[in-house]
Amino acid sequence: MSKRSAGILMYRRNGGTLEFLLVHPGGPYWSRKDEGAWSIPKGLYEEGEDPLDAAKREFREETGCVPEGEFIALGDFKQPGGKHVLPWAVEGDFDIARFRSNLFSMEWPPRSGRIQEFPEVDRAEWFAPTQASRKILKGQLPLLNTLLQRLAAGT
Repeated sequence: MSKRSAGILMYRRNGGTLEFLLVHPGGPYWSRKDEGAWSIPKGLYEEGEDPLDAAKREFREETGCVPEGEFIALGDFKQPGGKHVLPWAVEGDFDIARFRSNLFSMEWPPRSGRIQEFPEVDRAEWFAPTQASRKILKGQLPLLNTLLQRLAAGT
């Protein structure tokens, strides 16, 4: 069975503009990458675990925010690497000033024997649709487009 992740795409209406909350992965491999590197808060879930509960947990771990509201299932999206992402959308207004992420450990620099801690996510930002389309990972762009279509259709 392929790996499965669950995540949440938070959106808001800021004035008359729709915006999406995206997160930038932490750690040394992503530090100089920007366009095409951002993601929705998401993570793996275990067999038998409720995917929406896992999505809420991952959102909380990666942003410090507990997402609340009416969750809209967006579907099942296969990523270029073969992983499947099950995203939900929720309208919210996360205050970026309250952002905080959990940490992970890894050997850095490689083969140095030194273990260092890095934030799983190093920042979160709100982006308008055009900007979000450039920032988000290529494999997650269909999530944005699906939500945009549903919001335009009023569903």
